[in-house]
Formats: sequence, structure tokens, C-alpha cells
Amino acid sequence: MWDSKLSASAPSATRTDEPLGLTVHEVPLSLPPGAVGADPALIRRGRLQMLLLFLVCAAPVIASYLAYYVFRPEGRRNYGDIIEPQRPLPAWVARGLDGTPVDLRSLKGQWLLLVVAPAGCDRACQDKLYLQRQLREALGKDKDRVDRVWLISDEGEVPPALLPALAQATVLRVPADVLSRWLEPAPGHALEDHFYLVDPLGNWMMRFPAGLDLASATKARRDLERLLRASASWDQPGRPAPAQH
Repeated sequence: MWDSKLSASAPSATRTDEPLGLTVHEVPLSLPPGAVGADPALIRRGRLQMLLLFLVCAAPVIASYLAYYVFRPEGRRNYGDIIEPQRPLPAWVARGLDGTPVDLRSLKGQWLLLVVAPAGCDRACQDKLYLQRQLREALGKDKDRVDRVWLISDEGEVPPALLPALAQATVLRVPADVLSRWLEPAPGHALEDHFYLVDPLGNWMMRFPAGLDLASATKARRDLERLLRASASWDQPGRPAPAQH
């Protein structure tokens, strides 16, 4: 009797097995239309925010270059020749006068006023080094944003009498073939005939005309002053401290 009652009241095996086919562990093959990962508008918005952040960080540098190269008042001319495209400092390890190795790219972070000449430094070379120093001094409070650099193109000996005047300058030996692949004189001139200007980002960006003397140095100084004013918002005296590891 009890068996027949249980049989009558219990659901059949077939009906009991069917509800156990649960699907809680099944993963949908595609995200629903409202899911974040499938929303292209959110992806575009994120990319736009990253681009805006980059532009905000780069704005001071971009603005200073636009101010000097593009939005210049009518009638204003550079005395120096603008180098386009600009040429970055070469990946070369130069040597100081004492033989110390110096990566040229470590000079970034300051404006560099360059002179190229053999170590013997004849009278024309000495006049150029003197004028280089005078140009920097004429910048007044901004002179600490500019470094004097003499790149020696051979293995000769520097006259001892010149050393005291070079105490505040950077003097490095760089092979002539390395210099000629980076710097370029005006047609009909040699590398030694010019002053070269490198910006704090490490790019050679200006070449002053050959034959620069005290009379024409005022024009070169004006170019330097305009560049220093245009970059004042992002360029500070001294090089950034090296990263600590």
C-alpha cells in the first residue's frame, strides 16, 4: 500500500531529471549590447582623453617653437639659418681633455653654443672662442641656460695658455667624420667657419653665418634672446638630475 502511494505521489524520473539541466555555468559567446567592453563610444572617449593629456604636457614646448618659427611678426628675420629638419645629437661617446668618456646625448637639457676646431686652435679659432664667451655673457641673467662647447676634431694638444679661459666651457674630442655626419657648413665653407646652436631637446637647429665678428655678434645675440624668451616657460637653467635606479 505504501509503495503504491509513494509511486502515485512522487514525480516521474523523467520529470525529475529535466530541471537539473542547469545553465548557471554557461558563458555567453558575446557581450550584450549595453556592456562596457562592447561600447565603441567609451573606447573613443578614452583615446581622446589620452591625446588631450599628451597635448597638455607638450603644449609649452610646441607653443615656444610656434612662436619663434611660425607666428613671427612681418619684417622680422633670423640672422642665423634655421636647420630643417633638425638633427639630434649623435649617439657617440666623446672624450674630455683628460680622456673621460662623455656621451654627447648627455649634453641635452641646456642650449649649446658650439664651436668646431682642431686642438691647435689658430688665431681665428681663439677669436671664435673669445666671441663665444662674450655672446654668452651678453645674455645676462639667461646666460646660465646656455653652455659653451668646443668640439675638437683631431687628436692634437690644446695650447696650455688656452686652458684657463676654457674652465667654464665643455671641451670634447669628437672625430671629424662624426661631426661631418651631424653638422653641415654653408656651401663653400668649412665646419670651423660657423657657430652652431643646439636646443635643450638635443637638436641642432641653427647655424650662424661664417665670419661672425664683434660687429655682427649683436644680430646673433638677438636670435639667442628671442629663442630664450620663447622657451622660458619650459626651459630652466641646468640639466635635469639623472634618474636614480
